[in-house]
Amino acid sequence: MFLSKFVKEKRNAAHLTQPELAQKAGVGLRFVRDLEQGKETLRLDKVNQVLQLFGFQVGAVKMDRGTDEKS
Repeated sequence: MFLSKFVKEKRNAAHLTQPELAQKAGVGLRFVRDLEQGKETLRLDKVNQVLQLFGFQVGAVKMDRGTDEKS
């Protein structure tokens, strides 16, 4: 699952609007919008600020190079 989709699903499950999430996480609304739209260059510390609200953080995950993402 992509990070953008994960954050959006968690936000919706928590019944938060994008402005509410931004305020609770201490980041700007523009950052939340960029995050949910899958912008490729985002500050990792700010991503973690958002994820911490849901009990998560960014971490290293082993890549499985033998499978196709689309399958």
